Amino acid sequence: MNVLNRYGSLTGRILIALIFILSGFSKIAGFDGTVGYIASQGLPTPQLLAIVAIIVEIGGGLMLVLGWRARWGAVALLVFTALAALLFHNFWSVPADQAQIQMIMFMKNISIMGGLLFVVVHGSGKLSLAKN
Repeated sequence: MNVLNRYGSLTGRILIALIFILSGFSKIAGFDGTVGYIASQGLPTPQLLAIVAIIVEIGGGLMLVLGWRARWGAVALLVFTALAALLFHNFWSVPADQAQIQMIMFMKNISIMGGLLFVVVHGSGKLSLAKN
């Protein structure tokens, strides 16, 4: 249990952050596609929203990994994830052949939000640059 107590918080933060950091870098690599996808949802200023998404995902993800202002990073990622679930994984309003995958993606976001909420409530834990 000593290993779990010592490294558990860091490992958890890394695992939660990994999806955001990788997604942020993939948005940079496929910037035009990201902008097109945002535009396809009818959202305004898709280029600006893509840039904001990249900053939130990479910035918030790194804040979690490092444990520096982890609560703030987790709040930003939680809001981002909630908006993404509602705007991009709205299983209730897609054609029947897409509903199941969109529901899975929606529930994935809800689950990630649970992990982020845990960081908001309990902070970064051990092995962090700051205690929040």
